[in-house]
Amino acid sequence: MTPSAQATGWRPVRRSDLQDLLTRIGAGLRHGTRVFLVGPTSQLYEGWIAESNGLHLAASPPDRSALERALDRPTGSSPRIVLESPGDVIPLPDGHESRARPVTARDAPASGLRLLHFDPYSVSFRLIARGDEDDYRVVLAYLRHGWITVDGMRDLLEGILHRFTDQTIQQDPAEFRRKYKGLLQMWRAEGQGGLMPVASTTSAQSPPSPAPTQTPRARIRRPGTRP
Repeated sequence: MTPSAQATGWRPVRRSDLQDLLTRIGAGLRHGTRVFLVGPTSQLYEGWIAESNGLHLAASPPDRSALERALDRPTGSSPRIVLESPGDVIPLPDGHESRARPVTARDAPASGLRLLHFDPYSVSFRLIARGDEDDYRVVLAYLRHGWITVDGMRDLLEGILHRFTDQTIQQDPAEFRRKYKGLLQMWRAEGQGGLMPVASTTSAQSPPSPAPTQTPRARIRRPGTRP
């Protein structure tokens, strides 16, 4: 079990759980609806991690209500679902929409959804703002796999730091800078700071979880509440 799952009491979620959820909600959404995988859920889908403590999704404003309704329908499993865009928490850097990465896996669900990975830079800044240990792990994984770079973070932060206030990020901007410097120290400590990011690893598939005997509703955390 992951450290996060142990701490929260949620069962670990595997890639097969994510596939099942996307197939189910895709049946209830219009063709072409954009659904974003966020942070650890992107990394779960790509096979960088074998399990996570929940599924993190986002949708653009026109599609958000429809996604919420689809997630509220009864399901045969009960994963922890976090429906939150990084833009719900912090100002997003310019160009975030163009940096969303299409999901290209050959086994992507044939549900008519348009699946994308949310801009990893935006996700990283949101996670740094929260600054939990698991958040840093996600950002470091982005760096290792080349989805973000230190130079890219620096350049984008120069364009948005002036918009970081007590009101827009719910903390002293100096605290964000401290956390960001801490992340860079962790990256350098890995011995990767002056090296090219490593290539993506092969997808690690995990066996499906046993089917539960009950059919509770999926539990969803929406913006404004801390996990």
